[in-house]
Amino acid sequence: MNEVILLRYGEIFLKGKNYSFFENSLFKNIKYRLKDINLKLEKISGRFLISDFDILDKQKIIDILKTVFGLVSISIAYEVETSYDNILTVCEKININKKSFKVETKRADKTFPMKSFELSAKIGGVILKNNPTVSVDVHSPEETIYIEVRENGKSYVYYEKIQCLCGMPVGTAGKGMLLLSGGIDSPVAGFLMSKRGLSLNAIHFHSYPYTSEQAKQKVIDLANIIKKYTGNIRLFVVPFTKIQEEIHKKCDDEYMVILVRRFMMDIAERVAIKNNCSALITGENLAQVASQTVESITVTNQMSKLLPIFRPLISFDKIEISKISTDIGAYETSVLPYEDCCSVFLPESPVTHPKLDKIAKNEELLNRECLIEDAISNIEIIDIKN
Repeated sequence: MNEVILLRYGEIFLKGKNYSFFENSLFKNIKYRLKDINLKLEKISGRFLISDFDILDKQKIIDILKTVFGLVSISIAYEVETSYDNILTVCEKININKKSFKVETKRADKTFPMKSFELSAKIGGVILKNNPTVSVDVHSPEETIYIEVRENGKSYVYYEKIQCLCGMPVGTAGKGMLLLSGGIDSPVAGFLMSKRGLSLNAIHFHSYPYTSEQAKQKVIDLANIIKKYTGNIRLFVVPFTKIQEEIHKKCDDEYMVILVRRFMMDIAERVAIKNNCSALITGENLAQVASQTVESITVTNQMSKLLPIFRPLISFDKIEISKISTDIGAYETSVLPYEDCCSVFLPESPVTHPKLDKIAKNEELLNRECLIEDAISNIEIIDIKN
């Protein structure tokens, strides 16, 4: 009888002919994340299985698996050679600490002579005999004993399903460029798009000395926090001071924020394309601030001419976003009081319904290409690695 870890995945089963691509991608992601731990990882039909690990590493393995997109749940299980007697030996030792229980069997190996309900009934009777103070409740039990009879000649008994993040394996949907600020929203946006299979690069606009080196370090720290979910991140830090100074000096004050956002989108798309990204990702949330009205989003959208812009938080409220931020460990860093470049030269009354003709007149006052090329040529690249 060996203690092993069963790994389950769900949405991958819907992929038809592409199933093996997604399964293999998830397998490789798990193997990479666990590469520093001595263990055996293998595929069994419809499952992954981890065995031959040091018991002292068990909790560390579980903690890592709970951050891997694509896994639905995991269980610590007892593995035996398939036979009724071997399964019975494990189940005879079970102590039920709840008031009610049931036994649930999956018989993937159809050569096993007993049907699922028969095995559940017989094992349930034994457990009930050994635990006379509890009762059987097949509809709403407080405890469920799971038995899986698999095609590999092994059977597995376990009591708990530890929930994981679900989603799709990172990397199966391509790569996106995350506009990463120092706030609450953008790390959550990156997390959610990685949950749908995107690997990430990130771009940050830094306006030193108006924003401090601490503000830049805060963004690096946020990238380090989300990398355990998203995988390695290449962070592009764009010097943005000249652009903001030129806009502040030459353009209408109320259009400052919109013009800044249009520069960001333009630069982000150029850097994204150069680095093989197929989408931009922002943490924008409809009507949260002046630059996130429908009209403002429309005019900033125009600056990404070739790539789609994903806004996974567009309908979320701040409470929902903050909860996810807390759950992934980013919130305390996000709320540190180091402001990003969006707070530089912030007008008292930013326009909420920008007009394209006024935007055009303001942008004619700027040497856009020169400013953009200068910013891109001076980008700092930081590799954030697991």
